[in-house]
Amino acid sequence: MASGKAQKPGVRAAKAAATRARMLAAARKLFIERGYSGTSMQAIAKESGVAAQTPYYTFTTKRALLKELLDVEIAGDTAPIATLDRPWIAAAMAAEPADQLRQIAKATAAIHTRVAALLDVIRSAAPTEPEAAELWRTNVFQRLTVQTAVVAALMAKTGLREDLDARRAADILLAVLAPETFLLFVQERGWTADEWAAWAADTLIHSLLPADLW
Repeated sequence: MASGKAQKPGVRAAKAAATRARMLAAARKLFIERGYSGTSMQAIAKESGVAAQTPYYTFTTKRALLKELLDVEIAGDTAPIATLDRPWIAAAMAAEPADQLRQIAKATAAIHTRVAALLDVIRSAAPTEPEAAELWRTNVFQRLTVQTAVVAALMAKTGLREDLDARRAADILLAVLAPETFLLFVQERGWTADEWAAWAADTLIHSLLPADLW
């Protein structure tokens, strides 16, 4: 007869979630410090204090682990809710045009504070690591999808600047709100995230909206 009592399902689930979160935190630290190629699943196991096979049992591959980490860092939580379905973006889309862009820029600053350094790891690894290249392409596509929806919401309320179409406007949003721009201003030039958000909002308002809405 086995000694002791079996753990309740809720306790087991909580422990599993805590272990998963610990491995994700360890992976984030190591990816940023060592890069994608320099971070092994064994190193993640050691950093998080779990058995060597636990990352494989939990995530299967390093790419799958990185994808989950990226999703969690972008969202700020583990809820499986797409960006365009989250309350903050619905509130931004419903705002007046200039305020919509201010809210989008502010939210993007918060996201980039969590994720820009990790995205830079993926972008840097993309030329030589096919798994990283795939994740980078997917992330750019996802950001462009969000920016296209932002433009559609603007156009439903007001016209864009007369020399812009929806595609060009989405491209401008993609560039101004890019993680590379955030890191250049905040990490390299010493701006605060709030200062970057204010600059991004002002740039987008003047680049996208008719002058009478500035």
